[in-house]
Amino acid sequence: MSPIKMQLSCPMPKMDYDRITLGHGGGGTLTNRLLEQGVFDILGNEILDTHHDGAVFHMNGMMAFSTDSFVVSPIFFPGGDIGELAVNGTVNDLAMCGAKPQYLSLSFIIEEGFLVEDFWRILCSIKDACQRAGVKIVTGDTKVVEYGKGDQIFINTSGVGIIEPKAQIRMDRVKTGDVLIVSNVVASHGIAIMSVREGLQFESDILSDTRPLNNVVMGMIDEFGDHIHLLKDPTRGGIASVLNEIVRDVNLGIHLNEKQIPIDSQVKGACEILGLDPLYVANEGVFIAIVDARSAEDIVSQLRKNEECAHAAIIGQIVADHPRQVIMRSGIGGKRVVNMLVGEQLPRIC
Repeated sequence: MSPIKMQLSCPMPKMDYDRITLGHGGGGTLTNRLLEQGVFDILGNEILDTHHDGAVFHMNGMMAFSTDSFVVSPIFFPGGDIGELAVNGTVNDLAMCGAKPQYLSLSFIIEEGFLVEDFWRILCSIKDACQRAGVKIVTGDTKVVEYGKGDQIFINTSGVGIIEPKAQIRMDRVKTGDVLIVSNVVASHGIAIMSVREGLQFESDILSDTRPLNNVVMGMIDEFGDHIHLLKDPTRGGIASVLNEIVRDVNLGIHLNEKQIPIDSQVKGACEILGLDPLYVANEGVFIAIVDARSAEDIVSQLRKNEECAHAAIIGQIVADHPRQVIMRSGIGGKRVVNMLVGEQLPRIC
């Protein structure tokens, strides 16, 4: 989201300070001014506006709960920023449970000296991301640490949602013959972050794929119900690490077809230049679905009707052979083992 759009949608009020100070985390007048003029003003709703230490609300049915912390560097990157990422990350974790996200908590750890203008940009992104995902911020916290004791800003979000009645998303439902679907092109987020860190220039802009997945996932569950056996979002460690986690837990194998894995040509070229395997590069707006083979083609067709899943594809199958291993047929016909990522390929990615 461009700064121009954010300035139009939530203009920053005039304040008599331009940087966050330790006093803004002290619980007194400065804290209250930061919250009243910033957080509550931008993100206000009937629950948050009670200004209580917690949130009280009604929920019916089985619930899902998730929490995540975001330390991405840089905090502003092509296609998004840490605020948008924090909302989408928790929304998507809930969606992978088959839940409709409803309420989020939001906590900031801010380094002394952080520009108020940048804090405002992040708040505006959080507001827009919440509106897009259809969720509300209902409680939170703000802390300020001394200069040099943090890195600009860290964010934690937790969320709750109600499990959709048709959802049967469980690891124990994965079986031999199930088909693997990826919802869109892979590796865009990690390469977008890397391009900024390394000052790389490409022929066209590579943007992070950060986006909320809950609406497309809910539509898929509503249409295909218990034919959806498992959902995973391949963030840190990419699709390779997620698939290795699955085979480890179900004691089955996965056969991948490299030719079928969708990847943008610019992202692929950047991976080759940087010596990165796109299977291990982080994503923030992609999910892996393991589904009944009978519905796989229909599910892909439905996903492709959504612009953000235009390149959805079948990329592999669950097999009884080579349990606890992911084996990929390469583009030239050979086979190789795809292991889990060892160490950290790109730190501070989310």
